[in-house]
Amino acid sequence: MKQVKFFILFFVIVACSSTQKKIDSQPEEESLPQEVIVASTPAFPIVTPEAIKESMEYLASDELEGRATGSEGIEKAAVFIENYFKKNNIKPYFETYRDTFKLGDIIGYNVVGMIEGNDPKLKDEFIILGGHYDHIGEGKEVNGDKIANGANDDASGTIAAMEFGKHFANLKTNKRSILITLYAAEEMGLKGSAHLAKRLKDNSLNAYTMINFEMIGVPRSEDKTMAYMSGYNRSNFAQTLNKYAGEEVVGFFPKAKEFNLFFRSDNFPFYKEFNMPAHAISTFDFTNFEYYHHVDDEADKMDYNHMASFINKMIPGLEGMMNAPTKEVTLSDE
Repeated sequence: MKQVKFFILFFVIVACSSTQKKIDSQPEEESLPQEVIVASTPAFPIVTPEAIKESMEYLASDELEGRATGSEGIEKAAVFIENYFKKNNIKPYFETYRDTFKLGDIIGYNVVGMIEGNDPKLKDEFIILGGHYDHIGEGKEVNGDKIANGANDDASGTIAAMEFGKHFANLKTNKRSILITLYAAEEMGLKGSAHLAKRLKDNSLNAYTMINFEMIGVPRSEDKTMAYMSGYNRSNFAQTLNKYAGEEVVGFFPKAKEFNLFFRSDNFPFYKEFNMPAHAISTFDFTNFEYYHHVDDEADKMDYNHMASFINKMIPGLEGMMNAPTKEVTLSDE
């Protein structure tokens, strides 16, 4: 009996010592509220590079022929995403996963899934996460290759949104509801996201905020923030997300305004329809990847450790915003 007590006492002392060591090792500048630090600890298995790579190697494969809207390749991509949603208990928001639209003779599909919130009141408010799963189909031929696979643009953002959906659908801790929205016809002028944003507005969706993931497959240089956000000064989204993430995951990119990035990605139709904070987050800054709309934008060019790190760092930030008792993210006067 004495031996048992000794081991119990030894375990308690070691556990306390270990906890104290972790607390003492926190850098002094990270003076975050205790609840933020706790929120930064994943409560569900982290997203792995292997899982991301598996999805990427299909979505950016030659079999899908560059995922041009209206093609057989993008149809295969839509089926892949639908099956992923089903497997991970992400429910359709509409009667089916597909939000169908026409562009002349072309039929396009947005793919829309939902994770219902668990709070009786807050679940009526929606956070929208998205990315475009189409690409341009064919590009300028290089060494006999014409297929513009679109790994970074934007299979990477599509997979990020899918992984966030899987995480929250399995964790079931989100108080607000989440829409995972993947768009076709982005490459034709944001047509898919414009159709979906208008449809959701017409359906009186109570949308809180929207974030679009655009080209997150390659890392920025070490002296820059991991990611940047378009329309940085249009809201306090970045500051709020970074607070819950426990570090500056999303920063300011001076050239974003010069390049009009806020208006050039699928966040803009949601801003236009709902007049709410809606931004695109990217890690591609025009210096770190030379294959934009190029046939060499392939799966083997992606940095899967970087992608997994970005997604895992974003999770507590998104979770904090989803579960805050009030709408902390608000529009600003730029």
